[in-house]
Amino acid sequence: MSERLSAAFRKNRAALVTFVTAGDPSAEKTGDILDALVEGGADVIELGMPFTDPMADGPSIQAGSLRALKGGMTLKGTLEIARAFRGRHPDVPLILMGYLNPALAYGPHFARDAAAAGVDGLILVDLPPEEDAELGGALRGEGLSLVRLATPTTDRNRLPAVLEGASGFLYYVSVAGVTGTRAADTADVAEAVGRIKAETDLPVAVGFGIRTAEQAADIARIADGVVVGSAIVDLIGENAADPATAVRNYVTKLSQAIETAA
Repeated sequence: MSERLSAAFRKNRAALVTFVTAGDPSAEKTGDILDALVEGGADVIELGMPFTDPMADGPSIQAGSLRALKGGMTLKGTLEIARAFRGRHPDVPLILMGYLNPALAYGPHFARDAAAAGVDGLILVDLPPEEDAELGGALRGEGLSLVRLATPTTDRNRLPAVLEGASGFLYYVSVAGVTGTRAADTADVAEAVGRIKAETDLPVAVGFGIRTAEQAADIARIADGVVVGSAIVDLIGENAADPATAVRNYVTKLSQAIETAA
């Protein structure tokens, strides 16, 4: 695991993990938005790899992917955005998030090129532990973290398989279903986070269903990280002329709420 990523979870508060899609609304503006996330106080950034069939994503992130693809964004372009970000922000962890098909279509040098671009790890939503030997091994061989997901349906029998080979942090999906459609239930999340942390030393970040500063603060009191994505992608779609300012202002409020909750 990269030192950047581990350091993000060693603070005296929960880490703020934010998601945006590469190329939404354009490659140039994605760079500005990434800078705005850092300026607003994001501790870890997930950079979405746009894909035509994002099965775990709700309408907001699906729309962001379609905007990016319509603008010509590719996985190669996503890595170029990552490389430029790393040049500007040498200490901020950057995780690629998306689906297996684009990584496979890219070819056998994907892990090498991702590492060379300054990426710290990947979240591949549709790559089960049983199928990750080839790509997962390549990622780990390049020093990249493979962040796994657990859900409300991940029971005690399944959890060890999810944790095997995982690194960086564990992403707990707080609601069954797709992103951005329902709010997380704090009591249920607290029980699940406690159960997971009894089985691993990995930090546990909670996402799906977190939109407001108040919700972020509630989750920050029980988890090691708070993940916000759909609300940010909505802001980008609603503020096409100047998405960076809207994102910076919103993320600042989230960061302040998490700081207060510590």
